[in-house]
Amino acid sequence: MDPRSYVTVFCGSSALVIGTVTTLNYLVDPYLTHQWQTPQVLRLQPGREKLSAWGKTYALAKFKPAVLYAGNSRTELGLPPRAMAFAGQAVFNGALSGASLGDAMAMVRHAAQVGQLKTVVWGIDAPSFSMEIGNTDFDRELVADGPLYLWRRGLINARRALSFDMTADSIRLLRGTFGSACHSSLALYGQRDAVCVRDRIDSQGGTGAAVAPRVREFIRGAGPTVSATVALDSSVAALCKAGTVIRLYINPTHAMTIDGLYWAGKWPAMEAWQTGLAELVQRHRSAGCDVRIHDFSGFNSVTTEAVPQVSKQSDMQYYWETSHYRSNVGAMIVARMFGRGEAQDDFGVELRNDNVAGHLARMRAARERYHSAHPEETGIVRTVAAER
Repeated sequence: MDPRSYVTVFCGSSALVIGTVTTLNYLVDPYLTHQWQTPQVLRLQPGREKLSAWGKTYALAKFKPAVLYAGNSRTELGLPPRAMAFAGQAVFNGALSGASLGDAMAMVRHAAQVGQLKTVVWGIDAPSFSMEIGNTDFDRELVADGPLYLWRRGLINARRALSFDMTADSIRLLRGTFGSACHSSLALYGQRDAVCVRDRIDSQGGTGAAVAPRVREFIRGAGPTVSATVALDSSVAALCKAGTVIRLYINPTHAMTIDGLYWAGKWPAMEAWQTGLAELVQRHRSAGCDVRIHDFSGFNSVTTEAVPQVSKQSDMQYYWETSHYRSNVGAMIVARMFGRGEAQDDFGVELRNDNVAGHLARMRAARERYHSAHPEETGIVRTVAAER
């Protein structure tokens, strides 16, 4: 074969292979990167969801919800799209596992660009309150920046389809060995399937085994940072300008995690952060924006639930483990913020300039009572904090 013919055959063969692989992965779509209300969305998936940021950004562009949930995995697992407060409205849980504030802001910006948001419910935490990329699958190329998003997105999806990992999983899916543990979050309007959560926790040794690692993970977070507060201020201003109702809330992680901030020396930073948030919200409210912030963290009848090490029970009523709360808690969060539904009397405090100092003082007193009433949990937290 002469060199010219060789190059022609080589290039033609390469193009054929590339085209075949891309077409295969695009059509099979094992990670549901471009599906919404299709049969593929309803098929069972492995317990660990890959490229969820891809699926959710695409679903938002097709679904265009009126109500968006934003935040990290706590919101993703805990806030149910079907809530009494939003009856008759299209709701989507756009929270992402491992998301930082920067990730959540990008998702909110994307949803506002591809649709018209009426309400944003946004979960935040002090440790994840930073602008670093927490969810490494959330390529900012997925964020809409103009009217031709779906056309551009098709090109991005095709490029992602030309990859070894996607090809391997496409073949596994076709052979029936990909895994069939639970439904994709897209089948539940963005909320993670409880079966997926249960499967993952069981694989790690159960709820009790996850208590200390989750506390450790929480207190090692990089936030809160000043740059993140400035960025949130800008994001809230943009939503206010569009007439969007905004409800920020501090996630009700278990009392052990908040106590971990105390033993790790991060309590003053957490108090300053909450004070700054109250001031930020008040400034926008004074300008006519419908924005509020509630604190569901701290030491209350929900967050102080006994962990398996103390209760001797394998599971908890309100928590999957110390970092992630269940849907029954998420329902109470929505009920408290929007006044529709039931919640524990001591669960959730709206933060305002005129009450934040008193709220923080009461939290400090409650922390000391927690130490006295829960010596075993306190011992675990002190040990974890000392390991940092």
